Amino acid sequence: MDEVKVVVAHSERATLRVGDMFLKVDADQVRIDVEVESMALVPVPTPQVLWRQPPVLAIAAVPGTALGRLGEPSTASPAAWAAAGAAIRKLHDAPLPPWPGRGGRGRDELAADLDGECERLVTSGVLPADLVTRNRHVAEAALRPWTPVFAHGDLQITHVFVDGDEITGIIDWSEAGQGDALFDLATLTLGHEEHLGDVVAGYGTDVDLDVIRAWWSLRSLLAVRWLVEHGFDPFAPGCEVDVLRSQM
Repeated sequence: MDEVKVVVAHSERATLRVGDMFLKVDADQVRIDVEVESMALVPVPTPQVLWRQPPVLAIAAVPGTALGRLGEPSTASPAAWAAAGAAIRKLHDAPLPPWPGRGGRGRDELAADLDGECERLVTSGVLPADLVTRNRHVAEAALRPWTPVFAHGDLQITHVFVDGDEITGIIDWSEAGQGDALFDLATLTLGHEEHLGDVVAGYGTDVDLDVIRAWWSLRSLLAVRWLVEHGFDPFAPGCEVDVLRSQM
C-alpha cells in the first residue's frame, strides 16, 4: 500500500495524498461543488477528477513542482513566474462563472471585518498596535470598486505547479468564483515581492501595484489569528507577520 501523507488538516477540511492521488475531505459540499465545476470551466491546466463520493473528492496529482512556498526562496525561474502571470490572465479573461465568489464580500462588509479583526489583534496582544495601524492604512487601497473576473480566490504559491518554465497545473479551486483580479495576483506573490515584476510582465496589462500591496496587508491581517488558532505559524520567517512588517 502507498504511504498516506497528510498534506493539510484543520477543523474545516483535510487533504491526504496516497501515491499519485489526493483525497480531499470536506463536510461543505458546496465548496466541493465549486471546485469540480470550476476545474471543468477554466482555460488553464487543472487536476483530473478521479471520483467523488461525499464527503471525499479524489483528484490526480499534477506533474511538476509547486512554484514555491511561503517563507522560502522560490527556485522557479523568472520565466516560470511570468508563465504563472500569463495563466492567471487567461483565467481572468474567461467568461464569468454563474456563482459569486465564496469570499465575495462587498467593500463595506470587508472594511467592517477588517476593522473588527484589527481591534481583536491589538486587544489580544497578538500584534503590536503600530504594526496593525500602519497595515490597516495600507489595506485601505484594496477597498475600492472592481470589475469582477473569474478568480481562483485562493491562489497561494503552493497551488501553482510548474515543470521548467511551463505551468502544469493549478489546484484547489474551492474558493473560485467572481472576484477581484488583483486579489489573485496579490495572493500568488504574498511574501515573494521579488517576483511581482515577473508575474505582472506575464499578466500583460497595467496593474495597480499599490492595490497589490494593499491586498498583502489586508489578507495578512485577516489571516493571522485564524492561522494561529488552526495550528499554523504566521510568525515564521517570510510569512504573514513578516509581510506586515515589510509594509512599515
